[in-house]
Amino acid sequence: MAKRDYYEVLGVEKGTGAEEIKKAYRKLAVKYHPDKNPGDKAAEEKFKELGEAYEILCDPQQRAAYDQYGHAAFDRRAGGGFGRAGGFHDPFDVFREVFGGSGIFEDLFGGGRVDPTQPQRGEDLRYDLEILFEEAARGCEKEITVTKPERCDACQGSGAEPGSRVQTCSTCGGRGQVVSARGIFSIAQTCPHCQGAGRVVERPCRACRGHGRHEKSSKIKLRIPAGVDTGSRLRSAGNGEAGFRGGPAGDLYVVLHVRTHEMFQRDGDDLLCEVPVSFVQAVLGADIEVPTLNGKNAIKIPPGTQPGAMFRLKGKGIKNVQGYGCGDLHVRINVEVPTHLSGAQRVKLEEFAGLCNGKESPMSQSFFEKARKLFQSNRE
Repeated sequence: MAKRDYYEVLGVEKGTGAEEIKKAYRKLAVKYHPDKNPGDKAAEEKFKELGEAYEILCDPQQRAAYDQYGHAAFDRRAGGGFGRAGGFHDPFDVFREVFGGSGIFEDLFGGGRVDPTQPQRGEDLRYDLEILFEEAARGCEKEITVTKPERCDACQGSGAEPGSRVQTCSTCGGRGQVVSARGIFSIAQTCPHCQGAGRVVERPCRACRGHGRHEKSSKIKLRIPAGVDTGSRLRSAGNGEAGFRGGPAGDLYVVLHVRTHEMFQRDGDDLLCEVPVSFVQAVLGADIEVPTLNGKNAIKIPPGTQPGAMFRLKGKGIKNVQGYGCGDLHVRINVEVPTHLSGAQRVKLEEFAGLCNGKESPMSQSFFEKARKLFQSNRE
């Protein structure tokens, strides 16, 4: 069967520049790659054809010869294959050239790898800690116990027995890859023995089986600053999982959960406290003591204080975690209505009601006056 025109294979015009040819090849190579089309012979042939066409057109000298003589310029190539020396052209060369080294495209098909013999940083850890409301407001110190991978003391995290060496992998011969034949293709895969490093430890540490670390419980002291709230996150550097082969440890992130308080409600740095007062205190006024985070504080309730009245104690709230002063304490008055009256109390209250005759209840007067007008307008 006659070979198709190389420009036609890549879907470009004859005068197309080198960069456009690369882009065209890259796009089609991804589409017809055997890993994306397992068992598809037609795609396999197209992928081979693409590699042959790009091999010629990406080289200025071979492209010039092809433009002048066509396929006849390469009829006598040694070895009968395609490529500059008759060997197999690696279709990933263009991606290495474009992206540099083992770049994005190799990672896409599993070619990118991390040398497992080199030090690697440990993973970060999360720890959820519940603390009291007062501890969050004032700050405190806590000690927690975390079970996590720690550095092996026997090999100091190297994963190797003392005196052992790093040697060339016998499975892949130091290449980091093993090659298996699949039809007309030779597929390179990461070496399962050395995980692509090309090197292995001669004698792995017996204590940690070559991992360089093992599970261990550790006690960690934390300083919790004043003003933290639920969701606050503390970072304890280096207290995460130990690294591999002597690599640095990760970090520990402690997420705080603050218990609710039976007397205070928090709103940012401000606090709200509901304080009950008697009916008599609200009517006559009184000096009362209200709780704060640091003890009691006296406030004056003026005569005629209504239920829900608010009083502010400046600076008696939560200390700002960033150091910008303190919030305020807002006191809401809750007037208690007696539920059980003695005979004498009832008599006195009835006398009081008779003396009032509605004159001491301006809000009630206003409400019922509005209601009367509403009922009158409805009848009309």
